[in-house]
Amino acid sequence: MNTKTTLDYKNPFTSSAVIIIGIILLALSVVVSINFGASSTLSYQDVWSAIFHFDPTNSSHVIIRELRLPRAIAAISVGAALAVSGAIMQGMTRNPLASPSIMGVTSGSSFLIAIALAALPGISYLGLMMFSFVGAGLGAALVFGISAMAKGGVTPVKLALVGSAITSLLSSLSTAIGIKFNVSKDISYWYAGGVSSIQPQHILFAIPFIIVGLILALILSRSISVLSLGEDVAKGLGQRTGYVQLLGTIAVLLLTGAAVSIAGMIGFVGLVIPHITRFLVGVDYRWIIPCSAILGGILLITADIVGRSVNPPFETPVSAITALIGVPFFLYLARKEGRGL
Repeated sequence: MNTKTTLDYKNPFTSSAVIIIGIILLALSVVVSINFGASSTLSYQDVWSAIFHFDPTNSSHVIIRELRLPRAIAAISVGAALAVSGAIMQGMTRNPLASPSIMGVTSGSSFLIAIALAALPGISYLGLMMFSFVGAGLGAALVFGISAMAKGGVTPVKLALVGSAITSLLSSLSTAIGIKFNVSKDISYWYAGGVSSIQPQHILFAIPFIIVGLILALILSRSISVLSLGEDVAKGLGQRTGYVQLLGTIAVLLLTGAAVSIAGMIGFVGLVIPHITRFLVGVDYRWIIPCSAILGGILLITADIVGRSVNPPFETPVSAITALIGVPFFLYLARKEGRGL
């Protein structure tokens, strides 16, 4: 089989245009995000000066550098991480419904964070990140394990149903832990989902894990393209599918674990963005991975801006904005896939 012919449905010029336009939109979104907030005294000149000519005695510069710039960076990083995680999961499982939020990955992270807050008061942020990574693996293992044991084996809709059930279970257990050990206020931050309380040190801890996960995803991109044709086809082409799946799973855990540790549970980014990206650039993951990262960043930073605009000076959680987009999209995909059951 000629894999190049099978995979390259779109003109590379189109994919390059998506990346270039996406980067421009991302840069503009960052500027708007930094400028927009409770204070009305900031101008675009303030943003430029704070970034390139920082004056620690200028209150506007401090607000931009300590609050708004970290928030914008966090939104982009989390959006990119969740979008690429969803793309990897959909490519490896050939399941159009796969995403970190639906497959129990994000709820698993939040569940172990709840346990850590209850059992280890005063735990460091790095410690919470470690629990987040382990929880991501736990949630994914539960969903895929239970689906595999069910009659008829693993199917896209079955994974979605089991994932929804596991997500509800782990969320309920986390709530119970919060009430029992009086840490509900701490846990609520991760379940609300957002980047409003981001601190610069959070970014410094999490960004390296996200960067490693993105690099690993890019390295695996061609292998995931082949694997998306089917495991039998991939093996016939000489690919070590188990090795690719293991590294792909590690990338998903790194990206999702770091994203949840920064922003909590934000759903549907990893579901919607890979589908939009495939529509724009085709099915070659060498293009899907970088384009998903860019579009995911644009979606989440835009959702953060919208969340601040709906009812100022109060903020609507980012997770609520993404859910407004993602739930109808999920129902459409579930209905479409359900016809094949």
